Amino acid sequence: MIFDAARAAAGQLFSPPFRSAFFKSLGLTLLVLVGLWFGLRELFELYAMPWLDALLPGLPSWAGWLGLLAAIAAGIGLALALALLIAPITAMIAGVFLDDVAEAVEKESYPQDPPGAAVPLFRSIILSLKFFAVVIIGNLIALTLLLVPGVNLIAFFIVNAYLLSREFFEFAAMRFRSETEAKALRRRHAGTIFLAGLVIAGFLAVPFLNLLTPLFAGAMMVHLHKMISARETAVASRR
Repeated sequence: MIFDAARAAAGQLFSPPFRSAFFKSLGLTLLVLVGLWFGLRELFELYAMPWLDALLPGLPSWAGWLGLLAAIAAGIGLALALALLIAPITAMIAGVFLDDVAEAVEKESYPQDPPGAAVPLFRSIILSLKFFAVVIIGNLIALTLLLVPGVNLIAFFIVNAYLLSREFFEFAAMRFRSETEAKALRRRHAGTIFLAGLVIAGFLAVPFLNLLTPLFAGAMMVHLHKMISARETAVASRR
């Protein structure tokens, strides 16, 4: 079921119905990442550079290379910070574009089924901002484990698999159910949805490809929700 959903989502990423959501999602993601890069750099120059400039004049002339090392370290630190923020950024963007993605999947793959209803814009923004904060906290916890050998990558995958799978599945389910019902459905199939989240986390870990995470995860969870719903209906009909 999980691999069927992932394969179907991957096959639809560049299909014509997805082009509008593709360009909007990718464009907004890149815009946010560029804005964050310049914002983080400005913060470094505003707060760290004055301290560094005050320190270097007191050092011997041969220690001027410390400034170069500091600049390199700052660049690496900014890149790591940006990498850390990719997951919450994709989760936030999903709240804006998931309905476009879901509608495209439903029309192309499930034309015989009644279409889902878009989550109200204000509610989707509130949920996205709330989840943005949750993912930030989760990734900060994962970051604290980076120095523990054998745990860092595991923490990255577990944290993002759980949080991203929960986010995208509930958004997909809420097109057909109330928020309470969507959460209850996720809890009933928590193991399956978490394993699907590991696929999303793997997608997220691939450079450049991870910019398409909202499209892939949104489409995958629409397929997974359809499959889980069909299975529950089949089980209920046999009783």
